[in-house]
Amino acid sequence: MTSMSGTARRAQENNRVKVLGRAGMACFGLVYLIVAYLAVRIAVGGGGQEADQNGALSEISSTTFGSAVLWVLAVGLFAFGVWQLLMAAVSYHWVEEGRKRTFKRVGAAVRGVVGISLGVASIRYATGGGSQGGDDKQQEWTAKVLELPAGRFLVGAVALVVIGVGVASIVSGVRKSFMKDLDTSELPAGSRTWVERLGMVGNIAKGVGIAIVGVLLGFAAVDSNAGEAGGLDKALRTLAEQPFGTALLIAVALGFAAFGVYCLAAAKAHRT
Repeated sequence: MTSMSGTARRAQENNRVKVLGRAGMACFGLVYLIVAYLAVRIAVGGGGQEADQNGALSEISSTTFGSAVLWVLAVGLFAFGVWQLLMAAVSYHWVEEGRKRTFKRVGAAVRGVVGISLGVASIRYATGGGSQGGDDKQQEWTAKVLELPAGRFLVGAVALVVIGVGVASIVSGVRKSFMKDLDTSELPAGSRTWVERLGMVGNIAKGVGIAIVGVLLGFAAVDSNAGEAGGLDKALRTLAEQPFGTALLIAVALGFAAFGVYCLAAAKAHRT
């Protein structure tokens, strides 16, 4: 175990791994910027494309140089995913040992899995194969779990975890605790304030989106109906159907855009 930990730490501290991981974080931010654009299109009634990460990749694939961009994104997202998994294994030494460090590492592990999954999806779009929509995957997974003994309980438990992740992101934004993960001396002079504001707004918006996904899962568990579950796209469309939904959705979209820009800044200054 010690040998494996040492190997992971050496890989995580390798300068090439750091450079690739930081470039991947910028790619991750780009995906969120496109998701923000798609969410605005839904808000103004012109959104046929899914407003989630798969929708963002599909949008890129439809452009003139989409295939080349997707290959670059795939490399970046794979690098980001591996970097985050390495951080989950051996990093966050600047955080006090205990629950906080555990939460940080779990969050990094989740981002690692998401990054690698998006890298795989990028390759599928680049090669013309496409990928299953986020809502369809969520509903398919929910249906399979609901068929298991205590399936409703399991889906409900996952719903609570997802809501908890969303709330944690919101709290991180409100408390600005995400700034502890940045080496602010690496930021350009005079940029700390706007990076902090972008991160605050972005983490809150991201948390709202994740929490709504969790609520949809909760409804699916209560009603034993997988059709009520959904990914980020369904969460945003659900938000748009509420009173003042258009304004709310545009606000969340702007928050996603803020998170995307924050990722570009954090890519340079994130602690390792």
